[in-house]
Amino acid sequence: MRIMFVGDSMTIGSAGDFTWRYRMWQHLNASYGGPYKIVGPREELYEPAADAPVSLDYGDPDFPVRARAHLAGWGEGWQHMAPLIGDAVRAGRADTLLVSLGLIDLGFYTDAEQTAANVRRFLAAAREANPRVRAVLMPVIPNVRALADPDFAAEVERFNELLGKAVADLDAPGSPLLLASHPQGWDIDGDTYDGTHPNASGEHRIAAAFADAMHQAWDVGGPYEGRP
Repeated sequence: MRIMFVGDSMTIGSAGDFTWRYRMWQHLNASYGGPYKIVGPREELYEPAADAPVSLDYGDPDFPVRARAHLAGWGEGWQHMAPLIGDAVRAGRADTLLVSLGLIDLGFYTDAEQTAANVRRFLAAAREANPRVRAVLMPVIPNVRALADPDFAAEVERFNELLGKAVADLDAPGSPLLLASHPQGWDIDGDTYDGTHPNASGEHRIAAAFADAMHQAWDVGGPYEGRP
């Protein structure tokens, strides 16, 4: 199994974060009996002072370099990753994608329908690179803006409906797709440090959503045990 994490600021994390990628790595080490590798063209965290992904200051300095790989970026969404995913899958020989994207698209770049079209572009490019690639897709987790802006909240809800439809339409036996559940028990005040980005508790909840989807549908690993 060759896993690639794909995401936006919630996935890349910023300097000092553990990241949900780290929590997922811990989970796989504890529960998955087969060989696996984490792949991707990037390994850095976002550094706020530099406004750039130049930090290697993970919350656990012993997080090994081989497990830090990802394709995630601060301020990057489906429209940014769709042109990159094919080359990344080919270079890393990825066969399993764990994807959390969409909030930044809806907030700054594209509406729900346009974002859903970019989801389909992304999946087509990933499958062109590896026809047997499989993917778990996370719905957009509403953030503090969605609480204050009803129009934005409606756009998030609409996109999540379209994401579910895309997964249903494009799922195939040789290249399965899963729609993860929203992180169980997610609370903006308790699971983020700013209304959007996960703190340690939120990292566990996101990792658990991916881990449980993989375990229940594909019998990969076991139930997530590191819940907050």
